[in-house]
Amino acid sequence: MTELWQRTAVELAEGIRRRDHTATEALESVLSRVDDRNPHLNAITYDCRDAARAEAAAADEGVAAGVELGPLHGVPVTIKENVDQAGTPNPNGVPAFADLIASTDAPLVSNLRKAGAVIFGRTNTPEFSMRATTDNPLRGRTRNPWDDEASPGGSSGGAGSACAAGLGPLHHGNDIGGSLRFPSFANGTTTVKPSSFRVPVFNATATAERPLLSATMSCQGIIARTAADVRLATSVMIAPDPRDPNHVPLPWEGPAVDGPITVAVTTESNGYNMHPAMGELVERSAEMLADAGYHVVHVDPPSILGPAREWFRAGVTEMGLSLGPAVATHGSETIQQVFEWYYELGEILDRDDYVQSMGERARYLREWSLFLDEYPLLVTPFLMRPLYNWNDDAQSFEVLKDIFDSSMYSCGTNYLGLPAGVFGVDLVEGLPAAVQIVGRRYREDLVVDAMEAVQERNGILTDRLWSRD
Repeated sequence: MTELWQRTAVELAEGIRRRDHTATEALESVLSRVDDRNPHLNAITYDCRDAARAEAAAADEGVAAGVELGPLHGVPVTIKENVDQAGTPNPNGVPAFADLIASTDAPLVSNLRKAGAVIFGRTNTPEFSMRATTDNPLRGRTRNPWDDEASPGGSSGGAGSACAAGLGPLHHGNDIGGSLRFPSFANGTTTVKPSSFRVPVFNATATAERPLLSATMSCQGIIARTAADVRLATSVMIAPDPRDPNHVPLPWEGPAVDGPITVAVTTESNGYNMHPAMGELVERSAEMLADAGYHVVHVDPPSILGPAREWFRAGVTEMGLSLGPAVATHGSETIQQVFEWYYELGEILDRDDYVQSMGERARYLREWSLFLDEYPLLVTPFLMRPLYNWNDDAQSFEVLKDIFDSSMYSCGTNYLGLPAGVFGVDLVEGLPAAVQIVGRRYREDLVVDAMEAVQERNGILTDRLWSRD
């Protein structure tokens, strides 16, 4: 018999419906695990347990009364500390914003609540959610449950660490250059970065609207241990909200694909000296997809170098304008230095070059759209090197550059606005390592189905972590 904290969101929701256990029992089991592990990990940085206990009790009353239950009825969830949750701080890792209290729930928080989720905590993020690791002067450093010296990833490192350690089944995060997928790689968990405008967004605490490209590249999602849980939560989060006029209100499942789905597989490193084990994980995942009935072919996509480069040109130009002044005013020396290196990695564009870059983006989108029309899914490396240490991205420009050079398939897919899933496959040099699956625009369902097919054959990587308990 597994303890309730060990169960997936799917299992917890089904058990609550069948009255095998209550929402209160599920929550208390998770809180017990939090009390045991979080003091060391520092993944959950704001405790909402009092409100969560009231929500769980109300959920149990609903079951007893026979009301219609939502898909996440009674399931414990955390929210990252950069999205509005009514009555709680939204500091984004910045001490100057410690007392910024949200008056309303962001759309994704509302959607999770409407589905019955019980929000019991908020998770850590680096300053301004703009590092590949998770540490900040306000909340401190989050540790990776596999190894104290390893990075938990960023910027949703609190969510990734909490998930891997069993501090609840579902953890919200977001991703503008890899902030859901880096933590899933680092902690051996599972996520999907949705397509542009797939999950509605709005933060009432924000002082300005986000520029268009940044809004296009930034996505909200869930980190979980299994693809089935990612499917359950993400399908809930995409419900429309009138506060987001850019949201695309499409159903979770798209049209059926005729015959076996063709999956392209690439280990093209585009000049990066890829660690051999990363290519082996891609090939192993491809073999498991073939075993599951997918039609697997080895073919390289359009180069990811152009989209990745433009992330560091047009994307960083926007971020410099929108975030740069706040970083200069309120940021620590560390984040100010990291931002200077981001500028150095790319190029700050003037008006004419920025307009030209936005025009060129259509060409990249068209190339990839034509490719994915023929190959609905693409398996790629994610990080083409083993996991880095917790503070490596602040050590030097050269180290930071290597991290981002090795992850060109990450920010490149953000620039393209495509859905991309990452899931832990095995350990490399004793630490988690993962593979990425990219899909057609708005076909997160196909990406998650493929990840689940691999997990059914490969197993769940966090089970190996828990075996150490």
